Order: sequence, then structure tokens, then C-alpha cells
Amino acid sequence: MPPAYAFIYKTYVFLRQRRFDRDAGPIRLLFKEFRLKMKGFRMELMSEGGRRRAGRAERAGKSPRAPQPRRPFAPVELATPEQIERIHTESLKVLEELGIDVLHSGARAILKKEGAIVDEETGRVRFPRQLVDSKIGLAPKTFTLHARNPENNLEIGGDAVAFCSVASAPNAADRDGGRRPGNRVDYQNLLRLGQSLENVHLWGGYPVEPADIHASVRHLDALSDMLTLSDKAIHAYSLGAERNLDAIEMVRIARGVDDATLDREPSVFTIINSNSPLRLDVPMMEGIIQMTKRNQPVVLTPFTLAGAMAPVTIAGAIVEQNAEALAGLVFAQSCNPGSPFVYGAFTSNVDMKSGAPAFGTPEQMKSAIIGGQLARRYGLPYRSSNTCAANTIDAQSAYESVFSLWGAIMGGGNLIMHAAGWMEGGLHASFEKMMIDADLLGMLAEFMRPLAFTDDDLGFEAMKEVGPGGHFFGCEHTQSRYRNAFFSPMISDWRNYETWQEAGSPTAYDKANRLFKERLAGYTPPPMDDAIRAKLEAFVEKRRAEGGAPTDF
Repeated sequence: MPPAYAFIYKTYVFLRQRRFDRDAGPIRLLFKEFRLKMKGFRMELMSEGGRRRAGRAERAGKSPRAPQPRRPFAPVELATPEQIERIHTESLKVLEELGIDVLHSGARAILKKEGAIVDEETGRVRFPRQLVDSKIGLAPKTFTLHARNPENNLEIGGDAVAFCSVASAPNAADRDGGRRPGNRVDYQNLLRLGQSLENVHLWGGYPVEPADIHASVRHLDALSDMLTLSDKAIHAYSLGAERNLDAIEMVRIARGVDDATLDREPSVFTIINSNSPLRLDVPMMEGIIQMTKRNQPVVLTPFTLAGAMAPVTIAGAIVEQNAEALAGLVFAQSCNPGSPFVYGAFTSNVDMKSGAPAFGTPEQMKSAIIGGQLARRYGLPYRSSNTCAANTIDAQSAYESVFSLWGAIMGGGNLIMHAAGWMEGGLHASFEKMMIDADLLGMLAEFMRPLAFTDDDLGFEAMKEVGPGGHFFGCEHTQSRYRNAFFSPMISDWRNYETWQEAGSPTAYDKANRLFKERLAGYTPPPMDDAIRAKLEAFVEKRRAEGGAPTDF
């Protein structure tokens, strides 16, 4: 800080500490001068590059690259090793004695060949313990998920963390347009927004469903948009073999690789949801077959809401979650041993007064942490989520997201679904919430960045220069570091009350609304080779002419 600013600041602190009346004559002028000087100092910082990330946080368009976050601490262990083994043993009991309804006849045949006990009349499949044990340890502990831009490749597993966009919302919302059914314009704009945010690492699905495109060809247009408007790694829905196969081929074309390379390099993942309680349906099992055949990752995620689709006790819900996840693991490794598999957890609770799903709850945090312990028990990467049940951008949407993110990170989550933009229990994707969540993700990434402990970092020479009773604004240690010293959020407003009031008293909602519009206005599509673009367009047109995927309407 320049000496003149430092003097005014010290005088300001002196007066505030002694509770002088700041509205009295000369004192009022001093406070006004201080605010003006500090405003000039902030503008000077911004003109020179600002504090760490300040310039890039406000800048619309393509985001700079940042290293993939890595958790520098051991995950929290909420359950003891003995309790984890009890969950495992009880899950095996569920699989062996109660079994899973497997609705896909071809999947039942594969499981029967592997040693499962199949009742063809009911579709019930029971899994002997030795069958389950034989499939644990086959899937890799970590793998690389490849994007069409290699700079956006991601490690999945270990201590690496990857944040996905919101996915599968049927509605979109912003403050100006309100809540509205999913459509292609909003879908494309959410893709543009997510592409511009450095802490949205990949796509967990369609951020909003482009429902104005017919379902038979929706996947063709939606994936084409995703692969051209963004260069981050993507997800494919398992809603029939045609959609899986089309997605795999489109990703291969977009990456410009041959089939053999794609089979070696996981490039598109799918979420497989069990139909809780204890059921795996036809599209999901077909998705596992098609994806594992090409060595593409499967993320098996039971949707176990305690009190609704799972026992009301969290421990019981986790046992059901674990049994369903293990059933998916057994099937995936039966289809292609060694194919990438991620253990997914989505256990929360319901509001027992209304039956509505609840998110960001203490129960969800507990289950997220224990889910991570189970994933590590089986040597698998772990999927968790950022969720909230709020209907609008308010305190509830913030604290529920913080709670669910904290449970995901403390639980050792590797793949964090719905990390940016999820609202209303997943019923709408919010443009403003995507901005706010991206800020939270940036804070988490900075929290996980290890501290340095060099001699300079420990600051002895700075303390020696300043001495007792001084300030550190003007010392060399600060001057050489102030641009990058601290995380600079996009949304938080750190101005004093008077300056904030003079600016119109903007809220976080106001700022998020302004920033997402600036991002969209400054968006630049990522480059794509003209020949690859032409091949992708030709494939889409060919499949469209063939009718796309079959539908009943």
C-alpha cells in the first residue's frame, strides 16, 4: 500500500478503535477521504492484475487453466473399520438372501454364467458371497477421463477431485426469465457458461433437458452441442443401446482418435442408477453392457432416500445403497473385467411431514462420508454430489450446498456430480446458482491447495521490517505478493457498509445475475478442427436420417 494510503488507513483504525463520531465535521471528511483513497487503491490493484484470480474471476469468456484440485488430507472416517465390515457383511446378506430384481434378460444370462442364482420367472438374481468377492479389486483404483482438449483430461480416483455441472434438470431458471421448461437455447447457454468457469471441470449430463428436441434425436443434437460449445469431458445417458453407441462414436470423432485408442482411453462416462429398492432395470443394464464393452467408465449410483426407497435409518439406507452398488460392480466386471467403475452414493433423507426429498442435511453428510469409506474398502473411485432443496437463490440454497459439498469432500469424493447449478432438488438448473456454486468450488479448490512453508512464507523478515505496532501494507513482503496473496471470490462483497450502500446495496443474487450475463456475452467457442467438425456433423445427419433412437411417440 502506498504510504499516503497507509497513513489514512492507520488514522481510520485509530478513530474507529476509539469510537469517534464519524459524522462529526472533520472526522466525516476523513472517513470520506479514506473511502475514496481505498477505492482508488482497489482500482490500482485491479488495473495491475489485482489480487489472485480477481481479473480472471470477473472476465467473461474462456477460463484460464488451473490444476485439478487434489485433497491434501486424509478423508474423514465416521464409521469404525468394524462398522464398515458390518455394513459389508450385511450387504452380502442382502445380495445372497434377498437378491436384486434384474429386468434385463441378457444381463441375467451373463450373471447366471458367472455363478449367480437366477429365478427367470420373477427376474430375481441372488449373488453368492464368493461371486461378489471375486469381482472386488478388478476395476482400477484410478483412471484418466479424456476430453477432446487434452488440457481438460481428468484423473478420477485417488486424491483427485473433479467437479461436474448440474445435470438432468427438467427446468431452467434465472431471475429475469423465471422458471421455465428445459429448451435448447437455455441448454446451449448453460454449456457456454460452464465452459467459461474454470472450476466446472466436466459435464455430468445435460445441464438442463432440451425438451423441445424430439427424444429420438435429442441425444444427437445435445451431444453435438456439448462437443462443439465445450472442450471438457462429457457424460452419456444410458437410455438404450443406440444412445450409448452414438455417444461413444461422437466422442471418438470429436477427439480425432481411432477405435483402438478410444478403447484404451476412457473418454465418456455414464451414470447408472439402480431403481431402489433392489432393482436394476433394462436401460441401465444395457448401458453397463455397452459402456464396459468399450472400456468406458460406469458410475453406479443408487438413489436411496431414507424413509422412502430405503430403510428410515441411515445405517440401513447405506446397507441398501452398498448392496445395489456391489450388484452393479459384479455385473460390470462380469461384462469386462478391469473396466473403469466408480462407486456412487446418493443417500439422503425425506421430509417425513411431506415425503419430499431433503438435501444438504446432516444425514446426507453422514452417508456421504461413510459412502467414501466403503468405496475405499473396495478400492474404487468415489462419486458424491452437491445438492440443495431450495426453490430460489437464498440462504437455504447456500447452506445446503455448503453442507453437501463439505460431506462430499470430507468423505473423499473424487467425482462430484451436480457441483454447479443444482436447485429445487434437481428440478431446475439455475444460471445464478451456477455462478455462486462455481465460487464455492473455487474456495474448495483453494482450501485444498497445500500451504508453503519456505523461509519467506514464514515471514520472519517481514516481521523484522515492520516491528511491533506497525502495519504490513507497505512492507516489501506484502508488496511483492499482494496480487496473488489470497483467494479473490467472484460473488462475495467485502466493501464496507457505506460504500456498498452507495453502490445500490447489491446482493449475491444481483452479482451472480450480472456475472453470468457477462460470461455469456464474452463467450468464445473452443477451437475445433474443421475436418473433425465436418465428420461430426455428417455422423449426426446420418443418424438423424436413420431415425436416431427408437421411441414410442
